[in-house]
Amino acid sequence: MNKAGFSGKPQNSSNDLGDDIPVAVRDTPDATPKIWLQPRIILIGGITGFVLLALISGFLFFLTAPKKTADSQRLPATSAPPTPAASNNSSDTVLGHFPYPEAPQSELVTISTNRGIRMRKAAAQKFEEMVAAARSAGVILVPISGFRSVKDQEQLFFNVGAQRNQTPAERAALSAPPGHSEHHTGYAVDVGDGAVPATNLQTNFDKTKAYQWLQANAARFSFEMSFPKDNIQGVSYEPWHWRFVGDRDSLEMFYKARNLKPAKIPQ
Repeated sequence: MNKAGFSGKPQNSSNDLGDDIPVAVRDTPDATPKIWLQPRIILIGGITGFVLLALISGFLFFLTAPKKTADSQRLPATSAPPTPAASNNSSDTVLGHFPYPEAPQSELVTISTNRGIRMRKAAAQKFEEMVAAARSAGVILVPISGFRSVKDQEQLFFNVGAQRNQTPAERAALSAPPGHSEHHTGYAVDVGDGAVPATNLQTNFDKTKAYQWLQANAARFSFEMSFPKDNIQGVSYEPWHWRFVGDRDSLEMFYKARNLKPAKIPQ
């Protein structure tokens, strides 16, 4: 059934979308722009306004943003300072020698068969045991020098150096500056061979039976040679100079913060 006043086609026809629009409206020239163009204009206008607003906001931010200066690039006051690198006490060394404290007088005892030579109690006990063990093997270990005060070392370093016309650097290759000798600790001892006294404090001490016995047995009594050939401190080779490293205090005193690595055990 056709509906009066329309185009004469059925109401549900889909062949022409304009059939559902009254003729009076379809024939009006201004009808289409009002229905289809107005949303586009609104859309375009909205986008343009948004873009302009963004540009203006960015420009204003640029004008008002704080400029970066040297002060603004510094770390905040509450920031933690960088962790310093581990120290190896290199700044405390003098001509290759490390600083050492002077042993308390109460810790020093006289070692046997000597000329008033003293060592710390723990070191003295082990040294006497070592001397006895060597003697049972037919080797005579003789202590030549033990504890030396800073004052004694000062006289030795400067007076002897002057007598020998040596510069401090030359003297340091043979003797530590005051305050930097292992003898201050009470753990160090200079050893000679009682059968060959002419080798005392000489590099040819390493040809004696005493030296050979020490090389083979000193570690059993917690003694070690301080300055072997080509040592990292640059001190002259001293095969007669040995130190005790048999307790916590001595171990930390001679090894702490020096970046030394464990020695490889021969296979």
